[in-house]
Amino acid sequence: MLESDLLYEQGYSVRINAPGDPLFYYFDYDERSHDINMEFQHFHDFYEIHILLDSRATHVIEGNMYALRQYDIVLLRPHLLHKTQYPVGPPHKRLIINFAMPKNIPGLESAYKEMFLSFKEEVPIYRLTREPRRTVFEPLNAIFTMSHSASPLNPVLIHSLFQQFLCALYQQRSRNSYVQEEIGDSLTQKIYSITGYIHSNYSGELTLDSISRKFYISSYYLSHQFKAITGFTLTDYIQMTRVRNAQQMLIYSKLKITVIAGQCGFNSFSQFNRVFNKLSGMSPSQFRKGQSASPASALLSY
Repeated sequence: MLESDLLYEQGYSVRINAPGDPLFYYFDYDERSHDINMEFQHFHDFYEIHILLDSRATHVIEGNMYALRQYDIVLLRPHLLHKTQYPVGPPHKRLIINFAMPKNIPGLESAYKEMFLSFKEEVPIYRLTREPRRTVFEPLNAIFTMSHSASPLNPVLIHSLFQQFLCALYQQRSRNSYVQEEIGDSLTQKIYSITGYIHSNYSGELTLDSISRKFYISSYYLSHQFKAITGFTLTDYIQMTRVRNAQQMLIYSKLKITVIAGQCGFNSFSQFNRVFNKLSGMSPSQFRKGQSASPASALLSY
């Protein structure tokens, strides 16, 4: 194992508290394969970090596709729609870190704000060369080693080391060499430009004809190729994006359901209710009621 590698043990995990607690950590060392790729992007109300430990994969964030290489670090702030896509072949190793922590500690608010700036990058992916990567991974390796021994101090020490990791990542931001790569052929790139556009404009009018005109592609060709590349018809993708965002509003806001329907691009409440039922298996009001007791775990099964 190279000095700069991230320590790993398949199937190992470290957990402190649970989703919804003010302080929460879950380190998941495991592997995933193409066969269990998520169908559509999901969200949650805690932070997530994805570190790829194998050769390649792709990550989709709000409809935009990003190529990943070994040791790339994907930083996801709460509520972003996202999923990882693994290529056909053997399972790929990765480390997923889900976490939440209080940011309102008196005297530390400003420092915490700086520490989390990495999550607000336009492209929240870090690619570091060996020495900067070793500096960033060192606290994570210390967490991995420490967690194998039982001590009542472990939660405090892990929390301290994880803050060191976030600080090291922030300090190495000028050395981030990630460059967005072209994925697939020109048609694939155009289709994922369209999915990104849908995520940015789901509250407005989106039709096959309007999108075809905007992206200079025939509506017939777009209709067929969109399904072939994404697995969804264009209409289904638009509806799923709108419903996912509506689900977030139902959980994390107190807006009236009729207002949420309008803000998510539905022309009428009856249309919203019908589409929401179809894609969620329940009405918007039932969804809000069911998730209000445990919002932090919403949609983790997707």
